[in-house]
Amino acid sequence: MILVSNIKLPLDTDFDALKNSLNFKGVNVKSATLYKKSVDARKKNDVHFCCSVLIETDNEKLSLKKIKNSKPYTEPVYKYKKAVSNIRPVVIGFGPAGIFAAYTLAMAGLMPIVIERGDDVDTRKAKVDAFWSGSKLDTESNVQFGEGGAGTFSDGKLTTGISDIRCREVLKIFCENGANKNILTDAKAHIGTDILSVVIKNIRNKIIALGGEVRFGEKLEGVNTLDGCISSVDIKKRDGSLYNLPCEKVILAIGHSARDTLYMLRDIGLNMVKKPFAVGLRIEHPQKQINKALYGDFAEHPALSAASYKLAVHLENGRGVYTFCMCPGGYVVNASSEDGKISVNGMSYSDRGGENANSAILTEVLPEDLGEDLLSGIEFQRQVEEVAYSLTNGMGVPVETVGGYVFGEEFPSSVTPTIKPKAVFCDLSKLYPDFINNSLKAGIVALDKKLSGFADKGALLTGPETRSSSPVRMVRNEAFVSVSIDGLYPSGEGAGYAGGIMSAAVDGIKCAESLIKHL
Repeated sequence: MILVSNIKLPLDTDFDALKNSLNFKGVNVKSATLYKKSVDARKKNDVHFCCSVLIETDNEKLSLKKIKNSKPYTEPVYKYKKAVSNIRPVVIGFGPAGIFAAYTLAMAGLMPIVIERGDDVDTRKAKVDAFWSGSKLDTESNVQFGEGGAGTFSDGKLTTGISDIRCREVLKIFCENGANKNILTDAKAHIGTDILSVVIKNIRNKIIALGGEVRFGEKLEGVNTLDGCISSVDIKKRDGSLYNLPCEKVILAIGHSARDTLYMLRDIGLNMVKKPFAVGLRIEHPQKQINKALYGDFAEHPALSAASYKLAVHLENGRGVYTFCMCPGGYVVNASSEDGKISVNGMSYSDRGGENANSAILTEVLPEDLGEDLLSGIEFQRQVEEVAYSLTNGMGVPVETVGGYVFGEEFPSSVTPTIKPKAVFCDLSKLYPDFINNSLKAGIVALDKKLSGFADKGALLTGPETRSSSPVRMVRNEAFVSVSIDGLYPSGEGAGYAGGIMSAAVDGIKCAESLIKHL
């Protein structure tokens, strides 16, 4: 097989008959399949697909010489290792890192035990829907906690900056368990929250079929050691009862919002360090406006889905401002996990069919911006979320137009808020200290130069977005093991080693591989 990159193809290309769209001079193409596809909209009068294609020819050696941007290609095959242990490994948390760690351990024949404080995805979804309709928050099963982790209620983005054979394996596992196969070929692949909830349930059933066990409604309460090695964990059930689970190997994939667990880990002396994180707001525009800004006259072309963007600027004050987790045709959602606090996130369904586009606008918070305490970042997040709750007296989620927040002008919103159960117009500048507000305001104006209309005064801001990443990192060695507790493998976003579904999943696999190797 030959992989040919940077092929320009028109929007009306029939990818089921891709061979007919290729013309390599002096080369007889026997078959052609799409490998990757992205939209090139740099020139608004020439929006087209940029593709990588796998082809078979009569003479591969000669074809490689004749075809520009070509190279030999062999589909990578990920091989699962086998291992034996008298004591089953334990995985704490069932978000992307925990799911793929458990899957890898199950494929190795180790029958992992998974501990997840939240509910299974169906029960969890019912509770989240009820919360968005005005019911009381369940602090143990919500947008942050439960099967699938925070990624379950997101756009389900499968993009990452890492290059790793495991990325392809993650995509294949998703497809095997119900995801659309276009995630293998879309450069900006996503699943959507509706499909993701089905996929993760199927993966869970596969883990169980391989001898694994998933215990929902159970939370890590303590870690016990003997001579510096992990010996057992204390687990608290939803009814308040405790039990001790003996173990020698534990993958810790708690996610970035398990604040109570982080405090417990600090108190037992787990080696952690402060790290930069980011906070900000969500911005909503009409999706048609974004389509027009990015695709020009091609905005209504049937081959193009809802347009997305990824923007960043570096400000004169030395801080960066960037968009994060952009959700085309999506919704801003109440992602709170603690009583008396509000935090928001973005979510899209698989069809990205909503009226609005939304994205986080974030700026950096550095360790030196806060106090000396190891968990000062968590306290900062909590303070912001408490202010957000107080701004609305707990009756909704705070919103403000760009006109009001950035320009100090009363301006009607050009979008209908998607946040549930209720949007309450407030002064969002009260959420953050000046160094953050000043950066966000300057950043929104600067980003408008990169995407026309971004700083539209009628665009709607919702806040606060505080959970983009963990403010701490659990220190581990080159074997992915904690430097302070042997047998403990910190993993994923909550440990400070990932920034999305794909990178968290890959980190979970790597931790499982290291565990297997040690056995």
